[in-house]
Amino acid sequence: MTEHKYGLTHWPDANEIRSKLDILVSQDLRTFKDGVMDNYLQYFETKCQKSKEITTLAKKFIPGGVQHNLAFNYPFPICIEKADGAFMWDKDGNKYIDFLQAGGPTLLGSNWKPVRDKVIDVLNSCGPVTGLFHEYELKIAELINHHMPNVEMIRLLGSGTEADMGIARLARVFTGKKKIIKEGGAYHGWSDQFVYGLHIPGTADYEAHGIPHGCLKNTQEFFPNDIEELRTLLVKNVKRGGTAAVFLEPFGPESGTRPRDKEFCKQARELCDEFETLLVFDEVVTGFRSGMGGAQGYFGVKPDLTTFGKIIAGGYPMAGGIGGRADIVSCAAAGVETGKQRAYVGGTLSANPLTCVAGYWAIKEIERTEAYYKAALAGDRLINGVQKLIDQFDLPFVAYNQGSLCHVETAGAMLVDMAKNGALEDAFSRKAAMHEIGAAYMAEGMITLAGSRLYTNMTDTDDVIDDALVRFERVFSSFA
Repeated sequence: MTEHKYGLTHWPDANEIRSKLDILVSQDLRTFKDGVMDNYLQYFETKCQKSKEITTLAKKFIPGGVQHNLAFNYPFPICIEKADGAFMWDKDGNKYIDFLQAGGPTLLGSNWKPVRDKVIDVLNSCGPVTGLFHEYELKIAELINHHMPNVEMIRLLGSGTEADMGIARLARVFTGKKKIIKEGGAYHGWSDQFVYGLHIPGTADYEAHGIPHGCLKNTQEFFPNDIEELRTLLVKNVKRGGTAAVFLEPFGPESGTRPRDKEFCKQARELCDEFETLLVFDEVVTGFRSGMGGAQGYFGVKPDLTTFGKIIAGGYPMAGGIGGRADIVSCAAAGVETGKQRAYVGGTLSANPLTCVAGYWAIKEIERTEAYYKAALAGDRLINGVQKLIDQFDLPFVAYNQGSLCHVETAGAMLVDMAKNGALEDAFSRKAAMHEIGAAYMAEGMITLAGSRLYTNMTDTDDVIDDALVRFERVFSSFA
């Protein structure tokens, strides 16, 4: 029996944080002192020569030189050769504190041996994929249901993007309605219908290049945390055939970059019930990181459907799944049944033995070690320390955490008000500033997500966090 139930020790004051963020983006960007950025860039030229060589060559064969958005770094991508626990090492032998953690799934720390050993066992016995059923497909489904009773059934897929795409299809099949509402700035994968209102609220189809307009005609966005705007959309949609589903990242859009009022998810549940609309929790980031019951357990709110990704494969590939009410998820059953509509989903590699074994034992290890709680304590220590440095150097930066999901906003690129004149230019300038501070962190031996988001894990001991704070101090002391 676990002693600590949740992966958060407290819920941050969202109103206070949003006020600070508004102040941040209303001010001019804070820049480094003269010569500081040149010195940081020199680190890459002198200490990362092998990374530069290989990623420069990669541009000949790979668009932009990397295969995944997380791997893009300024001034050039770093080639990683080893990951273990709280650290990564690049091809040149440089060691980094890893606050990226593959975008969040390695709550146990990278390459956790007890999980790795189980994966090696299944590789030795049947290999990574057979195309047929494996016992661990059932075992991981039962385990997820045990911890999240709202997930009565689960259909495993290859990624969170596939899961959200499949859930939208399921919602439309089950309800007979077409409209999908998401929160502005939220990320629900990159399928055609969800490349809408990405990153910054109010951008609508700005990033939907190559996507026919018709693919987006039934997708809508509302401003983050604005329950009345959500109600207005639901009311309007009644005359347009109704709303199939409302999609939420339960901690707030873009993994809590616009932090959530704690009661919002409950209010959204009540609205969805009122308008006979399905409520979807995208728990790609929050699943198990916020506790064994996910964000739905933490908030005490029952979504109709849940998106899974990342962590349910424990950092191994093919991590995605559609979970929720049995009457809805059963519409994603394999095969064709006469007289019953199906939401067609597929994937030869979905629920392969490697993924299911890795996911099952990762979840078991998270439960055994209370990794979610240990990671949350590390997040608390990190953000408390960063806040002291912000105060010490009188910087307008904003630091807060939702357990092990940590934010240190220095530029606020995703917080720009798109209704203001020159908003796009401002957003681009702030994004460039994010790239620079991300490079500064890396030159100081810390890897983050875009220079603004950090994921702690259970192997982030007090010594690791205190070491990181020394590095943060060097960066913050370099601002003019």
